[in-house]
Amino acid sequence: MAIWHEPLPHETKMNRIKNTSFAAIACLAFASSLFAGLFGGANSIDALKKAVADIPSEKDQLNVQATLVECRKVENMIPYFDNCFAVAVFPTIGKGGLGIGGAHGTGFVFRKGKYTGEAKMTQLSIGWQAGAQAFSQIIFFEKESDYKNFISGEFEFGAQASAVAITAGANATASTAGGASAGAGSTQVKTEYTGGMAVFTMAKGGLMYEAALAGQKFKFRHAD
Repeated sequence: MAIWHEPLPHETKMNRIKNTSFAAIACLAFASSLFAGLFGGANSIDALKKAVADIPSEKDQLNVQATLVECRKVENMIPYFDNCFAVAVFPTIGKGGLGIGGAHGTGFVFRKGKYTGEAKMTQLSIGWQAGAQAFSQIIFFEKESDYKNFISGEFEFGAQASAVAITAGANATASTAGGASAGAGSTQVKTEYTGGMAVFTMAKGGLMYEAALAGQKFKFRHAD
């Protein structure tokens, strides 16, 4: 037969300490979750704007900063920055030609809020292409394996690759690359990871009828 007795002073004190500890842990977990929700993950735009300082060239730093400012205006891009494993930011890709066209640009890669290196992009395409275009391109990597695949050597987008094109227009329309396009700041921009990647492009001027990613080749170089 169990005999109940009043808790001893030291037992009461221990129980209070335990209850206080549990409450503190719960509050800390809630605060961490709230902080992440308000300020984003390791690759949030704010985190990347700080990491940009590790890029060797001041000119490149300013170009990436300017691109991130434009990205902030596109509401539905924010979750990708907050939740991706890594991201590559290409401030300017130059593309143009008639009949045989090409493109090239340099991107800056970030993993968990840290600058890890640069990626050189080249593309050669044959077909009807009128005018010229300069655009920014953002590549989000869903998982570590996707990121490693990109930086492992020479990566190339396949024929089915497409991007979400951000334009100045207010309405979402189908792009010639098979993706979607929408106005900056529009809530209509929607895409999912395909093959572990999600790609956005932002036109900076000029006219281009073809915006496919197929044939884009990337060569990554680790930061010193």
